Amino acid sequence: MIVPLSHVLILSGVIFSLGLGCLLAWRSNLIMMLIGIEIMLNAAILAFVGGSAGWGNADGQIFAVFIIAMTSAEVSLALALVVYLHRRRKTVDSDQFSRLGE
Repeated sequence: MIVPLSHVLILSGVIFSLGLGCLLAWRSNLIMMLIGIEIMLNAAILAFVGGSAGWGNADGQIFAVFIIAMTSAEVSLALALVVYLHRRRKTVDSDQFSRLGE
């Protein structure tokens, strides 16, 4: 492996922290919350692939493919919900959706 595993894990931790910061900074905007979650999942994928390459087996890469498939399903459902909520309430502010029964 050309890049040491520790560097890959540090980069993955930094990217995960950026995603968490995005999630916490824009708690009121649903779309930015989804972007933050996507960034955190991509950091996890990077850690799995880096660990897989560092240890010489394909288990982490296979798991990364499953995460990518799950992420694509999550994004399609979440964006459909956001579009539905925007059409119904004319906003994507999560503070407006505090009650489920509305």
